Amino acid sequence: MISHYLGDWGYKIFKASSAKEALEIALEERPDAIVTDVVSPEMSGFELCRFLKINLTHQKVPIVVCSNKNLAVHHLWARKQGADVYLTKPYTPEDLLSAIQSATERTCILS
Repeated sequence: MISHYLGDWGYKIFKASSAKEALEIALEERPDAIVTDVVSPEMSGFELCRFLKINLTHQKVPIVVCSNKNLAVHHLWARKQGADVYLTKPYTPEDLLSAIQSATERTCILS
């Protein structure tokens, strides 16, 4: 559903079923922003953030992390791993759009 809304707002969407698949797509497609969940099979969203922020060609790609974990430590950990925005579930499509726009304004989608 989120992909549908983002598509309606003009974003080209690359969907991945895991953070590992998202990493492969990101390295090939070089998206303008990445949206990831913390919980993902094979590799967490935090690991995805960390890898992309270390990789020189992707350091400036803004990353929006979505999670149902809402403690301050989770927000802090996401930032330390390279996330630009931490969005807590449940969120509306408008909340996600605002988070993406906020992240991309600071630097320059993947779902």
